[in-house]
Amino acid sequence: MEEKRVYLRPGSYEEKFIRSGGHGGQNVNKVATAVQLRFFPALSGLPYAVIERLKALAGSKLTDDGDIMIVASEHRTQEQNRQAARARLDELLARALRPPKRRRATKPSYGSKLRRLDSKKRHSDIKRDRRGDFE
Repeated sequence: MEEKRVYLRPGSYEEKFIRSGGHGGQNVNKVATAVQLRFFPALSGLPYAVIERLKALAGSKLTDDGDIMIVASEHRTQEQNRQAARARLDELLARALRPPKRRRATKPSYGSKLRRLDSKKRHSDIKRDRRGDFE
């Protein structure tokens, strides 16, 4: 299946580099390698329905302002973390661009109704046979 590629408008996201914890030794204390990617859905030019799905999928990444904040700090270099953050944003956008499948209402078939009732009857018989007469 061919995946749609989204081209984001300039200014629809910004990247900020911050210090990250974890591995890296003394380098961690000196160099800002973690990336905070802030995506502004309102400025992206995406259709309203896609923006609403995006906000629903974002979960805890959604800020009070309606922006999406992605933090990547698992790598030791700025560039690797930048690519990781952008990859996460791309994945989120790809999921939001895919409209949900419409549910088709169906009814159980006549045969499946009979099988269900037969199963219930057998189970009822088994439980009835377990009962003793306590009179």
